[in-house]
Amino acid sequence: MTPVITAFEASPDRGRGLARDMRVRWAFEEAGVPYDVRLLSFAEMKEPDHLARHPFGQIPTYEEDGLALFESGAIVLHVAERHGGLLPEEPRARARAINWLFAALNTVEPVIVEREAAGYAERDKDWYAARLPLLDARVDVRLGQLSRRLGQAEWLDGDFSAGDLMMVTVLRRLEGSDLLARYPALAAYVARGEVRPAYQRAFAAQLAVFERSSR
Repeated sequence: MTPVITAFEASPDRGRGLARDMRVRWAFEEAGVPYDVRLLSFAEMKEPDHLARHPFGQIPTYEEDGLALFESGAIVLHVAERHGGLLPEEPRARARAINWLFAALNTVEPVIVEREAAGYAERDKDWYAARLPLLDARVDVRLGQLSRRLGQAEWLDGDFSAGDLMMVTVLRRLEGSDLLARYPALAAYVARGEVRPAYQRAFAAQLAVFERSSR
């Protein structure tokens, strides 16, 4: 059975590859595994059929052979564990790669998403101008820590892994700000991820959905 994932019928990121299904698409492309996509409207995401797959009414989800998963990190890890190309064989290196996948989601992404959400919801509030530097500072701390750990290495721990895939997609959420540019090593790291052929295929697939929906 070909795995099926869900994605936005009309993504709010306007084809920039920031929606979380991009992570799953990229994982499938790195693993060389074909997959199908079920496109959903925002209304359909809140209907019982989708809520049975994702109790919070979001995307992406994953279905294959009676297994249904939600949360992009869980799906990427499942794909990586079932197929080659995203996790090292050596047990300790494998554990470290998974460690970085969780670090991207639990340590780096929350401060980035908090800043992003404030821009959407609070930009017109009188406190926003004072709050933004505090949000930027929290992101800056994490980027500084990550940059020091990466150093001049190509990837976070040896060869490219699911940890790098997740970290690159998280850092891409800073697109449009100057925060990442302060750390040339991290900017170059993201650029290395973006030129990978598997990333390019995943990005093109997500962009094609937006282009169809905007006609």
